[in-house]
Amino acid sequence: MTDGPRADGPARGRRAEVLRALADATEPLTVFDVAAELGVHANTVRWHLDALLEQGRVEQVRPDRCGPGRPPVLYRAVPKMDPAGPRNYHFLAAALVTGLAAGPDPAGQALAAGRAQGRALAAADGGAVRRSPVSRLVDLLDELGFAPERRREGGHTQIGLRNCPFLELAEPGSTVVCSLHLGVMQGALEGWGADVTADQLEPFVAPDLCLARLTKLA
Repeated sequence: MTDGPRADGPARGRRAEVLRALADATEPLTVFDVAAELGVHANTVRWHLDALLEQGRVEQVRPDRCGPGRPPVLYRAVPKMDPAGPRNYHFLAAALVTGLAAGPDPAGQALAAGRAQGRALAAADGGAVRRSPVSRLVDLLDELGFAPERRREGGHTQIGLRNCPFLELAEPGSTVVCSLHLGVMQGALEGWGADVTADQLEPFVAPDLCLARLTKLA
C-alpha cells in the first residue's frame, strides 16, 4: 500500500499542473475547483497540495465570506522559485575558478578564500573536541568527498587524498582549486587551535593521489 503517486515522471508533471492552476487563478481555489479544471480525482489533487504546502509553494487562505456550514478550504500559489528546481553548481564553480585564475594573485586569493571557509567549517563542527585536530580534519575531508587517508613518512604526518570533488576543474586550473583545498585545511586546523598546519598540497603525486603535508607550528 502506498501513500500516493510517486513524485517523479508523470506525477511531477501533475504537481506542476496543480501549481500552475493555482498560480493562473485570479482568486483562491478549492480542491474540487482544481480537480475539475485538470479533469482528475480530488484525492490526487489533495496529495499534490499536501506536498506543495510542505514545500511552501502554496498556502491555505480563509474565504472572504462564510455562510452556513463548514467554510471551504481554499488554496493559492505562493509566488517564489522552486527550491527543488534544477541546479548547475558546476557552471558556478567553473566561473569562479576562471575569475580567480584571471586575477593578479590567483593562488593567494584562493588560499585566503579556502582559509575563511575552513574556519567557518571548524566553527560549525560539533564533533568530540577531545579528538585530535588531525583526526577531525580527516573526518572533515571525508565529509567533503576527498576520500582521505592518514599517512606517515619520515616521521611527518601526511593526508593522502584519493578523490577530488572538483576533478574537472582541478586538472586545468590546479593553481586555484588546489590552493583553495589547502586553504580549507589550514583554516580548519587554525579554527580548532591545532599545533600543526597543512603547509603544502602536492597535486597528483600519483594518478589517483594528491598529498597534503602537515608540519608543527613554530
